Amino acid sequence: MPKHEFFVDMTCEGCSNAVTRVLNKLGGVQFDIDLHNKKVSIESEHSVDTLLDTLKKTGKTASYLGEK
Repeated sequence: MPKHEFFVDMTCEGCSNAVTRVLNKLGGVQFDIDLHNKKVSIESEHSVDTLLDTLKKTGKTASYLGEK
């Protein structure tokens, strides 16, 4: 499965919980959240656009950094 890295403007545990919540709703993903560096690594067959749109549902600024 491809692994993608995203920047998400997370400032606290609540932010990372929001990311966890939207990704779990999407399903079919394995992910790691690096709150300190504001990065989310996602392993998934979903398209980058789908993953980015999902991350943006948190209300946080999100951008695609590239394949990991």
